[in-house]
Amino acid sequence: MTERLVVLDASVGVKLFRTESGSVGARAVLDAHGAGELTVVVDTLFMYEVVAALCAREGEHVARAAWEALSDAGVVVLPLTDALMRAAINVRARLGCSLYDATSVAVAELAGATLYSADSRAHGTVPGAVIIGE
Repeated sequence: MTERLVVLDASVGVKLFRTESGSVGARAVLDAHGAGELTVVVDTLFMYEVVAALCAREGEHVARAAWEALSDAGVVVLPLTDALMRAAINVRARLGCSLYDATSVAVAELAGATLYSADSRAHGTVPGAVIIGE
């Protein structure tokens, strides 16, 4: 099987742990990762953003469980390197989005991966991006 890389934006990460539009699709991606059908790659900001959003919206118990689930799932977490930050700054300038939103696009571009996002405002114009329920 050819390895298929998928980058998740934090907007999808939050949907993994909530019941809302797009949650089923987000969980299907993580399930496919667990089955070895694809590899989920995220940056370190993803982990922080997901846990911070869940702390604010759902409380520490849900946030802690999300951290453990993502860690146990074997999601590949890329560190923030010079090359990634430079690419993210360029993406931000090109798309006019926040640096947070640009980072997931930069990871996808550097890895030759498909970006999955639930934020059409930030990522709707990214070529090949998959936008799941908002």
